[in-house]
Amino acid sequence: MNLISVNYQKCIKCGLCVKECPEFILKLTENGPEEVCPEKCIACGHCVAICPKEAMDNRLSPLSQQMTVKDFPKLNHEEAEIFLRSRRSIRSYKESAVPREKLTKLVNIAHYAPSGHNLQNISYVIVDDRKILNEAVRIVLEEFEKDNISPEFTLPYREKGTDTILRGATALILAVSDRNFQRGRENSILTLTYLELYAPTLGLGSCWAGMFERVAMKENSPCNQLFQIPETKKITGAVMVGYPKYFYSRAVDRNPLEYRFVN
Repeated sequence: MNLISVNYQKCIKCGLCVKECPEFILKLTENGPEEVCPEKCIACGHCVAICPKEAMDNRLSPLSQQMTVKDFPKLNHEEAEIFLRSRRSIRSYKESAVPREKLTKLVNIAHYAPSGHNLQNISYVIVDDRKILNEAVRIVLEEFEKDNISPEFTLPYREKGTDTILRGATALILAVSDRNFQRGRENSILTLTYLELYAPTLGLGSCWAGMFERVAMKENSPCNQLFQIPETKKITGAVMVGYPKYFYSRAVDRNPLEYRFVN
C-alpha cells in the first residue's frame, strides 16, 4: 500500500505538496504528485495540509484527522503582542484545585507543539494530589540540603513551612521522554512553552518549575519513584499550574532589545 494517495480528479497539479515536503519524498509528474522515497516521510502532514483541493492524503497524517483553519479568525499583530507580553510567571496561587478537564486541555495543546524532525516522543504526567505535591517539595529541599545548595529556599521551608519550590501550585505537569531520546529536553521546552501560553485562556497561571527540575532531572532522582516514572523514561521538564492569586494590571518591560543584521 502506498503511503501517499492522490485524487487525480481533484488535483490541479499546482505542485505545492512537492515544493513544501521537507524530505523531498514527492515528485511532480504529468499526472500529478507521486511518492519517490516514502520511507523518509516524517509525518509532518505538510503535503496534505497545503493542498488547496483536498486531493492529497497521507497514511501517516490522514486528511480526515486534519482540522480546517482557513476560516478561523486570527489575531492581528497588536493583539498578538499584547497576548504574548501579558503572560506572567505565576508564583502565588489560590488553593482552588484545577479541574482535570482543564489540565487535560493544557497537555493536549502542548502535544501540538513543534518538535525536532517531528520526532515528538514527549508524554506527560499530571500531578494534582496535594499530598504528592507536598512530598515532592520535601524531597527536593532534602536533596538541596544534602548538596548544601540554595539555603535561601530550604530555610523558609524549615522555619515556616513555606513552599519555595512549587509555590503552592495545585498541579504540576511533567514532560517525560524515553531515557535514550537525545531531544527530550529540547522538545519538552517547546511543548511546555505552548502549554504556558495557552494556560491564561483557561484562567490559569503557570511557571517553569526550575528549582524542582534541578532534582527531578538528576540521574536516579528520588522523584522518579514518587511519580512512578518507568526505568525506560526520564523527566525532561516541569511546569507548575494553578489559579493565580493576583491579577497583573500591566505588561512588564524587558532589558533593551539587542539585535543586528549581517550583510
